[in-house]
Amino acid sequence: MGFAQQISIKNAIDKIYQKKYLLPAIQREFVWSTDQIETLFDSIMREYPISSFLFWELDEKNIPKYKFYEFIRNYHERDKSHNEEANLNGEKNIIAILDGQQRLSSLYIGLRGTYAYKIPRMRWENDLAFPERKLCLNILSKPSDSNLEYDFKFLTSEEMEENDDEHFWFEVGKVLSFSSPGDIYSYLMETGISPEEDKYKFATDVLYKLFSVIEKPSINFFLESSDSLDRVLNIFIRTNSGGTKLSYSDLLLSIASAQWKQKDAKKEITRFVDEINKLGDGFNIDKDFVLKTCLVLSDFNDIAFKVDNFNQNNMLTIEKKWDDITNAIRLSYNLLVSFGYNRDSLTSNNAVIPIAYYLLKQNCPDNFDIAGKYKDDRKEIFHWLVSALLKKVFSGQPDNVLRPIRNVIKNSTSSFPRQEIIKKQKGSSKSFTFDEDEIDNLFTYKYGNSFTYSILAIIYPSLNFRGKFHEDHIFPKKFFTEKRLKRLGIPEEDIPFYLDNYNYIANLQLLEGIQNKEKSTKMFDEWIEEEYPNENDRKAYMDRNYIPNCSLDIKNFKEFIKKRTELITKAIKNMLN
Repeated sequence: MGFAQQISIKNAIDKIYQKKYLLPAIQREFVWSTDQIETLFDSIMREYPISSFLFWELDEKNIPKYKFYEFIRNYHERDKSHNEEANLNGEKNIIAILDGQQRLSSLYIGLRGTYAYKIPRMRWENDLAFPERKLCLNILSKPSDSNLEYDFKFLTSEEMEENDDEHFWFEVGKVLSFSSPGDIYSYLMETGISPEEDKYKFATDVLYKLFSVIEKPSINFFLESSDSLDRVLNIFIRTNSGGTKLSYSDLLLSIASAQWKQKDAKKEITRFVDEINKLGDGFNIDKDFVLKTCLVLSDFNDIAFKVDNFNQNNMLTIEKKWDDITNAIRLSYNLLVSFGYNRDSLTSNNAVIPIAYYLLKQNCPDNFDIAGKYKDDRKEIFHWLVSALLKKVFSGQPDNVLRPIRNVIKNSTSSFPRQEIIKKQKGSSKSFTFDEDEIDNLFTYKYGNSFTYSILAIIYPSLNFRGKFHEDHIFPKKFFTEKRLKRLGIPEEDIPFYLDNYNYIANLQLLEGIQNKEKSTKMFDEWIEEEYPNENDRKAYMDRNYIPNCSLDIKNFKEFIKKRTELITKAIKNMLN
């Protein structure tokens, strides 16, 4: 390994564009945020060192031995966060990046690419939640952040046009079209920033600095030319011990890529993660979860998430069982969709592993999530899942509960062995049963909390959750302000109780989406009379939703909460224990 000549940032960007710089399969994926990229460009402008790089040079005869991937060019948090496999037909030699991928990817995205991340509070499936952004530089003033010298920001095309006396946003990638400092002056004249203006010198200095740091040799790199994967992997692990750390799954995925014979492990696993995360209203599994599930479903004795368990024999076993394992996981998440779960309400992916193991042992029956003959089995799984989530059984060290549960399922000859699992874990720190205090604590969960859906779902055993159900405030939250409660005639001494309790389980129900919109902010006693004018229908609704037989006027809210808490408590005891 030797120290090579410096290259410029522009030269490196050209090499990435020409696909002369690629990423080996052992590399992790791009993970830097826009803040990190903006800070990197600020450091470059201030001529701070950005550490050295490690390149791996391969000649033509060694290229076919390994898999390589292209750099991310236009990053999209939802749709394009994975690197594409490189087509190397006819390539004489390439340079693979062992250390520096995050920085080089960031430089490329900043100068030639785009970055699309989700706008807060917009829905994940909404395409408009991910506007395309380009890196821009304010050439009229410094940033408000005292830690930064230059004002870099990722902006949408509309935001780029929002200029004023203190802001003029220059699209950073345009600097690549400048061939000399004279182009800077021409650009400023075209934009209308004339030499007579006070900001002209600042803009000129900033753009000249940007042009200079992009053009001059500033990237130092070591060049490794060995064709030994063991040596390269050892170098790679050591050089990736700091910064954004290499995760186990990235390393294990790298090993799998080298050991699988028939399938491309990286492509298979990343594709499968994306597939599962798009089911229903979306889930949030990752490569770690898939690899962990592979250990459990392959019936290995040791299921610890460590490198030793991903040896060649185990990896070949997983490859052989891959289609069955993914089918079991897929069927499990389709089942969860039928239960109404999604990325927000499923508080532990590890709780899905025993379900997948059970379905695998049942040979992954078709239509398990909808077929009538599996109705009772689904009910057992649903009750078990809710208990597992609410008791947080899989927090901490999940192996301590996955192993005994797997053994129970393996030795069971009946349907899903919920009672056997409960019996096995009784008295342990991973028990599935609830005592009085734990049931009382369930009422402390608020509207919108990730555990709230599980509590509400368990008390509605007859609902078809394939429909869209909303968490609804029975007494609409609109009325729960001090001013409005006073206006409604609520005694002042009772107002704290109203404000303390309206947002909790006892005032929540699951209501179909359309019905919830129609209910909107109507007073509950008025709405129920309008919605269910027939007394029998009204009574059925009240029984189904644990509405107590008392006055439903908001002035009776204290008694309503007390009595509904009693009804739900009784239901939960029957369902969970």
